[in-house]
Amino acid sequence: MKITKLTTFLVPPRWLFLKIETNEGISGWGEPVLEGHAATLAAKIEEFSDFLIGADPMRIEDIWHMLYRNGCYRGGPVLMSALSGIDMALWDIKGQYYNAPVHDLLGGAVRDRIRSYCWIGGDRPSDLVAGAKDLMDRGFTACKFNACAEMQIIDSYKKLDGVVRQLSDLRSAVGTEMDLAFDFHGRVHAPMSKQLLKEIEHLRPIFIEDAVDSAHIGTLADLSRQTSIPLCIGERLHSRFDFKPVFEQRAASVINPDTAHVGGISEMLRIAHWAEAYDVALAPHCPLGPIALAACLQVDAVCHNAFIQEQSLGIHYNATQDMADYLEPGHGFELEDGFLKIPRRPGLGIRVNEEFVRKQAEIGHRWRAPVWRHEDGSIAEW
Repeated sequence: MKITKLTTFLVPPRWLFLKIETNEGISGWGEPVLEGHAATLAAKIEEFSDFLIGADPMRIEDIWHMLYRNGCYRGGPVLMSALSGIDMALWDIKGQYYNAPVHDLLGGAVRDRIRSYCWIGGDRPSDLVAGAKDLMDRGFTACKFNACAEMQIIDSYKKLDGVVRQLSDLRSAVGTEMDLAFDFHGRVHAPMSKQLLKEIEHLRPIFIEDAVDSAHIGTLADLSRQTSIPLCIGERLHSRFDFKPVFEQRAASVINPDTAHVGGISEMLRIAHWAEAYDVALAPHCPLGPIALAACLQVDAVCHNAFIQEQSLGIHYNATQDMADYLEPGHGFELEDGFLKIPRRPGLGIRVNEEFVRKQAEIGHRWRAPVWRHEDGSIAEW
């Protein structure tokens, strides 16, 4: 079998899909996207095609290392996100060739379903109580949201108290029926994060995501030793080598690498199994499209330390299109009582509606992250 063609599709609301075709009529789908940089990733896929056309798609590990190690530049969000989409598509092809879901080729599932959570509240958190209660009505038992808006490196107690009040009101409204994940999103610098973690510890979040920016692993390790709250990191780390100091410094109790950013299913598995050796939990990051979620579920199926899966169903970014729109009816995801079932169909376990994808690619998108500024005019973390 040989790879004959790679085609990318820039589709709303902010995704990039990849189709890899072969000379035996088997095609695979991947999602090589980095939010806000979809056109850049499409260009990188086109460059990678010089190495992929004519290659044997069944040799996934060899292709992975060829793309990763070729030249003197490696790692980082762009190269690894492009490699991620290719890796997903190759596993999809291999599963279809053997008429088996990817997780069967990786040793078989350790679970039949995985708990799932959705986003509420938008970029600047608002209407959290209404959002959480809506999810509860739909059977979910966990949600995640931005814990704050902009925050200076040293901010006011008024700002801090406002954040604590909003989070406390939410906890009072939902009790312990809903688990809450607070996302600091790297917006909170070390001096304020130290105070905020202390003030919200009694609210018992299931985890805190990106308590500080991912560049500050040592600081995160210090914070982990100062709080009982599980701290989580991973969406902005892009290979096992990025995770090495996280494990060595015991910086986090939970990791949330993104299958679409970290090198695909292949690298995600390496990181997840390594995390298990440190008794670190896995909660894959995925506020993305259906192909990325399908790839995550294949990882969740075989990783004993996976405990919850993010998904973008109804997220505020998906105002124009949502995940199910891009899948054939009856060949998408099964959600029941807040759990996503592990797909049992061949490959990634979904069937992409290619006709709809092509129509939406004619529309495309130019999604960009918003530019935020503090009151003094300086750039704020989004």
